[in-house]
Amino acid sequence: MTTGTGVAQAADNLPPKQPLVQDLETGYKACATGDERTYVAEPPVLGAVLHDPEEDNHPSEANMVKGEFEAWWTDAEGVEQRLTHTTFATLSGGSQRWHMREGSVPPNTVISWRVRANDGEATSPWSSEGDGTVCEFVYDDENPEKATISSPEYPENVFWVDGVGVYGHFTMDSPSDDVVSYTYGFIGGPYGTVRPERPGGPATIPFLPLDSGPESLTVRAIDRAGRSSGQSTYDFYVKSGRAPVAHWPLADAKGATSADAEAGTDAVAGSGVTFGAPAPAGTKLTATATLDGSSHGYLTPDAPAVADPRKSFAVSAWARPAETGRNMTVAGQDTGESAAFALGLDARGESPDWSFSVGGATVSGGAPESGEWAHLLGVYDAETGKAQLYVNGHETGTRAEAEPAAIAGAFQIGRVRDGNGYHDRWHGELGGVRVHDRVVVPDEVAKLAHREPSLRGHWSLETAPDGASPDESGGAPLKLGPGATIYRVPDGSCEWWLDPDCTPPPQPLVGDGHLALDGKTGHAIAEGPVVDTSDSFTISAVVQLADREPERPMTVLSLPGEHTDAFKVRYQPEQHAWQLVMPHKDERGAPETVVARFARADGRDGIGHRVAVVYDDATDQVKLYVDGQTGADATADLSNGWRASGPLQIGRARTGDGWGEYLHGDVDEVRAFAGALPDRRIP
Repeated sequence: MTTGTGVAQAADNLPPKQPLVQDLETGYKACATGDERTYVAEPPVLGAVLHDPEEDNHPSEANMVKGEFEAWWTDAEGVEQRLTHTTFATLSGGSQRWHMREGSVPPNTVISWRVRANDGEATSPWSSEGDGTVCEFVYDDENPEKATISSPEYPENVFWVDGVGVYGHFTMDSPSDDVVSYTYGFIGGPYGTVRPERPGGPATIPFLPLDSGPESLTVRAIDRAGRSSGQSTYDFYVKSGRAPVAHWPLADAKGATSADAEAGTDAVAGSGVTFGAPAPAGTKLTATATLDGSSHGYLTPDAPAVADPRKSFAVSAWARPAETGRNMTVAGQDTGESAAFALGLDARGESPDWSFSVGGATVSGGAPESGEWAHLLGVYDAETGKAQLYVNGHETGTRAEAEPAAIAGAFQIGRVRDGNGYHDRWHGELGGVRVHDRVVVPDEVAKLAHREPSLRGHWSLETAPDGASPDESGGAPLKLGPGATIYRVPDGSCEWWLDPDCTPPPQPLVGDGHLALDGKTGHAIAEGPVVDTSDSFTISAVVQLADREPERPMTVLSLPGEHTDAFKVRYQPEQHAWQLVMPHKDERGAPETVVARFARADGRDGIGHRVAVVYDDATDQVKLYVDGQTGADATADLSNGWRASGPLQIGRARTGDGWGEYLHGDVDEVRAFAGALPDRRIP
């Protein structure tokens, strides 16, 4: 009320607000009752957020309130037991907690609780009154029993069981009826948690072995209170992946009219098939078949290769298209008057893609190029229901949900069935067609697609008789130009390890000698491009700069075309880094891809740096390595390398109409490979 002088008088104190059920917690879990009640592994912390009205006679931030908790249960004799707890007063809106002590409540008994707020003068209604409800929990003091594990595909401790790429199904169960989940882990993964359909029930997980050898599954059962059982271990032994059910190398003799099958049934060849074509370099294939793209360019065993397209399978082949402007089929299988699946080239988009179609789903990706080999592999995984596509050993595109047909018709190479006839005929070379009746796992895909790099030159630069340092692989020597010499430790040098007054001479970078370049005209060349820079290649060298603070860029390796270099590796002093520069065309001023790797110039104080350039045409990626290391700044996408025409250059690069960027320093152990070396094999 208000006095005649206008001074406000204290209003009557209002009772605290009734605690809301949504503001209550049992063991930091939401308040629940009945079948949803909380199970805890130890006497819990009960929590509540309590409020005093803002209309009380002092500012709301000064309102103090405490909680009055009450818990009760019925004991074994049927007698109700109660516990109470009152907290210290804290600010309105704060959390009040009751830390229940060990032994305060019995285990395996339904405990009910509620709370009300007290501001020192009045109390709120109980949280259970009106629209509220009690909270319930059960204190579980027993761990669940260990889980049992079984698998029909991979029985325990049996030597050896099929195999890599074949799913196993592992069922875990526990005698305890309150288990709500199982945590599991295989050696190296996967790891996870699975829940049974009902508490205490079994749960089954699939597992796809990726490697052969001993394998182990560990499982723990988890009950409603979060208690864990002891660990169960299940050991099993995985065989290597099954061989293909069908395999046609297509390396038959010229004039053959059918393709011999290393597995499955021989494939009859149409008159548009010619055997004896070249095989992709670096593979185990010795020859391939050319299909002319006509209605006679096909091969078929006239029988299914995939017995049931609804089960897991994989189809793969080496393919070199003669054109990319139309749809073409590498391999597939009939189902009635259509195709159960097809692997091939899709030219319907803005640019051509490799594709794998199965059960109405298509996965596409990669970049087919005329006259260029690619390894293709399509997988249908019946466990996941998805189709996958690998190009040159790398998964591409987005996995797609597929619904395969049930009918298994004849397998086809070079054509696909559509309606009453065959279409999308292959024009180009094919080889190494395989069909597996299982999932082919990534490591296996990489092996099938592997092309072993071949050494095209190794110049150790120990000697240079008649001004040419020999290639240890028997190829063209490195011819030394003016300003280039082979350095070796001078004869008659003092034995510094015996004579303390002796100044030791500089040692060669590697072995007994290295190439020394004067930075003015010094260079060396190997006749011929040595490698095809439009295809995958690797070139490396050991290099040491003569100056600690170079004043200009200096090139150690380059391969020229008519107007510029297909690539060059140079030291750029402004960035204190080695750079790889790759122009996109053989034109002056063409756009360039440039990657770099930091390295200080050592001024002939140290052992030099190992630099390498790797172009992988399969992944359209280029990398620069310095001392065996690369990185994001030293890696770039490069979709179309072009073929250099000039000789390999050591110590200089194309500049304008002539040569420049001469290296002042030393070079050793130059190696050139056709093919992209993997990281672990970079010299």
